[in-house]
Amino acid sequence: MSTQFWCETAWVDGQVASGVLLTADETGTLTSVETGITAAPDGAEAVPGLTLPGGVNAHSHAFHRILRGRTHGDGGTFWTWREVMYSVAGRLSPESYETVARAVFAEMLAGGYTSVGEFHYVHHAPGGAAYPAAHAMERALARAAASAGIRIRLLDTCYLTGGIGTELSAEQARFGDGTIDGYLDRHAALEETFAAEFPVGAPGESFVTVGSAIHSIRAVPASDLPRFAEITGPVHVHLSEQPAENEASLAAYGTTPTQVLARAGVVRDTLSPVHATHLSEEDIAVLGEGATTIVMCPCTEADLADGIGPAKELAEAGARIAIGSDQHVVLDALRETQGLEAGERLRSGQRGRFSPAELIAALTTGGARSLDLPVGELSAGRACDFIAVRTDSMRTFGSLGEQVVLSATAADVALTVSGGVVRIRHGVHTELGPIEDLYAEAFAALGMDPGAGSETASAVAETVETTTTIAEAADPGTQATAPTAGSVD
Repeated sequence: MSTQFWCETAWVDGQVASGVLLTADETGTLTSVETGITAAPDGAEAVPGLTLPGGVNAHSHAFHRILRGRTHGDGGTFWTWREVMYSVAGRLSPESYETVARAVFAEMLAGGYTSVGEFHYVHHAPGGAAYPAAHAMERALARAAASAGIRIRLLDTCYLTGGIGTELSAEQARFGDGTIDGYLDRHAALEETFAAEFPVGAPGESFVTVGSAIHSIRAVPASDLPRFAEITGPVHVHLSEQPAENEASLAAYGTTPTQVLARAGVVRDTLSPVHATHLSEEDIAVLGEGATTIVMCPCTEADLADGIGPAKELAEAGARIAIGSDQHVVLDALRETQGLEAGERLRSGQRGRFSPAELIAALTTGGARSLDLPVGELSAGRACDFIAVRTDSMRTFGSLGEQVVLSATAADVALTVSGGVVRIRHGVHTELGPIEDLYAEAFAALGMDPGAGSETASAVAETVETTTTIAEAADPGTQATAPTAGSVD
């Protein structure tokens, strides 16, 4: 049985086409894309506005969403923000994380994303002990994604050291696997588990897949990095987000983080460096020559005062650009896309650094390449994943064609479809209901009052003490440590 959507206009083959009929089979895979169809056939849902391929969120930390609007009270720094983040991580259990992630993934769908790369490192219980049920946290995330209807590449993250040459802190103990062999063994078992529980089928029906990630060159020793050159699928890595990371790398290895990765043989077309904010000209050349996919997270990079990365130079050097929401300052695919161009304009003093078509590509095909998912285009054989953007709202009225991506926001996403199924109508999840209700459940699951106890930089000392208590409950021998440049998000 097929499903049809007739789109007033749609982004097909790199341009806006009129009267586009999308036909999907019972697996949610597109079987045909026809243009020039003047009216909706019987049984087809009419979709007004501009239909775009579903946005691909190539970098997410789902639980970071809980920090939104709670770390600005007295400014603080990246490092004090990180300590508040650790306090939230300390509250997570498989049960609570599934509840939190379900809300976050539902909001992603409402914000214009239909796929996500979840950069996941909270593997174990506080103190570092494994959960009785194998892969409990990973399976919780997979179930949350499947129930919301978002396509997920779970980027299983290797996190072995708290900084170059330093042990994991108490807050980080649950992130680690002891050794690179410990990580690779657990990762292989996770792939087997997911293959059994979430089998991959046709493009439209395959919602859960596994990938790999190096947290950073601070969290994985240089001697272990070559092991990731043996991995054939997507590999992601936080890269040069903060100057302190570069300084630590230069002190320990005599070169930049990019060059450390290059020496290990992992800079290639399956690698997605995330942020890539503070790069040398040589770094840019290496990442371009390796045909990597750079995942820019403009709203997070602005929120944390990271800086503006050289996206245009990277693209000109041969890298592809993708978009991520990272800590979810907003979950708005269009605002992130606009932020990419806004950053370039502010950095260069020039408009039009990325054309609207290039911005759409970053949001769609760039992310699809980063995560190796059968999405990003409205074409036969791809998943039937798309969003419909209103062109008649007070924000978008009068916008010309694809230029609507520079005027619309998530408030203009009227419809979100994944696997041929409508997931969002006018901001409400068709199965899970109002998303604010899901967040009420999420905060309750964490034992947090959303209207009280707003955490700021001045609460860091109390945060560290709380996290230490949580860790000590599982392992009395642990002890919290002060922030270091080596341990980031």
